[in-house]
Amino acid sequence: MDIFDILTLIGGLCLFLFGMNIMGSALERSAGGKLEAMIGKLTTGKLSGLFTGLGVTAIIQSSSATTVMVVGFVNSGLMSLKQAIHVIMGANVGTTVTAWILSLGGISGDNLALKLLKPTSFTPVLALIGIVLFMFTKSNKKKDIGMILLGFATLMFGMDTMTDAVSGLKDIPEFQNMFILFKNPILGVLVGAVLTAVIQSSSASVGILQALAATGAVSYGAAIPIIMGQNIGTCVTALISSVGTAKNARRAALVHLSFNIIGTVVCLLLFVIGDLVFSPAIFNESANHAGIAVCHSIFNIACTLLLLPLSGLLEKLAYKLVPDNDKQDEKAVLDERLLATPAIALECAYNLTHEMAEIASTALQSSIDCLTAYDKETASAIREAEDKTDHYEDIIGTYLVKLSTHQLNETEGATASMLLKAIGDFERISDHAVNILESAEEMRDKKIVFSADADVEMKSLSNAVSEIVTLSYTSFKNSDTEQATLVEPLEQVIDRMKELLRSRHIERLRVGGCGIEAGFVWNDLITNMERVSDHCSNIAGCVIDVKEQNMNLHESLKQLRSDNDFYRKKYEEYTSKYLSFV
Repeated sequence: MDIFDILTLIGGLCLFLFGMNIMGSALERSAGGKLEAMIGKLTTGKLSGLFTGLGVTAIIQSSSATTVMVVGFVNSGLMSLKQAIHVIMGANVGTTVTAWILSLGGISGDNLALKLLKPTSFTPVLALIGIVLFMFTKSNKKKDIGMILLGFATLMFGMDTMTDAVSGLKDIPEFQNMFILFKNPILGVLVGAVLTAVIQSSSASVGILQALAATGAVSYGAAIPIIMGQNIGTCVTALISSVGTAKNARRAALVHLSFNIIGTVVCLLLFVIGDLVFSPAIFNESANHAGIAVCHSIFNIACTLLLLPLSGLLEKLAYKLVPDNDKQDEKAVLDERLLATPAIALECAYNLTHEMAEIASTALQSSIDCLTAYDKETASAIREAEDKTDHYEDIIGTYLVKLSTHQLNETEGATASMLLKAIGDFERISDHAVNILESAEEMRDKKIVFSADADVEMKSLSNAVSEIVTLSYTSFKNSDTEQATLVEPLEQVIDRMKELLRSRHIERLRVGGCGIEAGFVWNDLITNMERVSDHCSNIAGCVIDVKEQNMNLHESLKQLRSDNDFYRKKYEEYTSKYLSFV
């Protein structure tokens, strides 16, 4: 083996790692919706979590990526620690799929069917299809499929290049002696752990081991401890990812490490005892691609079967390693680790916006209640809610802007735009809630009382605003376009009420039926309430836009008003309901 073989080996390794990276990234983007569905079906059951982790890892071809996502889910409150444990176990089994795919490179024989199964036979065709899809199509979905095919072809080409580059090592005694040293199981575990920690992918390190096995110098006795060590080394990615996260997220990363260390220690003891007592002949045989895939699968499945019943103990161990303290651990509600999977990141942003919407609508309803029954605790809660919505608008808006720099499909892009608009409207609703509260406080402090007619009018307007807030909130929460279409006719009625109430107030001022100070408060109240209805109209319009993927709010509202029969019917109903005092 000369310097050119070493350069070829380095080039093959780089292509292998690059191909695995771009294929994994494209798979994550392409499978985003499926991942979201899998996460949505999670329960506290062990098997459901296990198969979810297995399925996600099989789709994206990386247990490290799955575990990093799990850390992000736990950090965002999307998943509990108990659920995370089972998903992590499933990820360890799912990662064995990659080794089986790479084992295709070891197929040999003159049979036509066997030749067709060899990657060198079909990857050029996949690469051709991939480059055509990537370069000559406009659909992001097709481009992702092209990237998956190109990534797979690149990693298999890199694997084949590495195998050819190391083929000359079989005649070098020093190389053979090195793998004789690795028969020391402790040294083998350390080598596997360090190599995997450096490249941060157990799938990639298994692929490198399979390439080296092509020399015939790697025995099963040396390969098995290295495979065990690879599972420990892959934990580095999740541990790095957990830095600066909430306690439960750090616990999830430590569960991953604990699971692999305990599994490795137990299996290593069984391996050593078996070697000493039985000295199996297979330990001295040369490993091949398929044999390494079999060992990798057996080890990971055995560890999972061993520790799945003990998941509760792993959870307790995580709490021991990262204990709770008196200081409250504030979770990071939106985790940037999830931006690599836009569908999941968008779901987290959506969930947090739902919380923001509930806070804003509750604050508005409470402020209206304070007009008739002022309460200090309620007033404090309203102001606290306004501070929270300000904070939520900031973090959700920043997160969505960062998310928009990633590759989003049409539906995801429309949803992100809708959320950016909606958070501004919900934040303004909470502002108006504080304004209404301040009017209630002014009335209380100055002992301002509305006239009997004004009181009837204000109650009617308050009831209309309460209904429109409820309609817009529920339509947003449930993505319910039927509820959303009810908002606009009510908003138009509230607009009419504002003008009518203002005119009637001026008339009362003229005849001395209302005081000047009460008039200022009255004007502030009806202005704030009418503006709340405007924001509700915007929110409902966004819900309709996302459903129709239109994102033209003014056009949607114009089209809604043009639906004469439905719109006129609802408008008349709301007029009769809230303008009966006229």
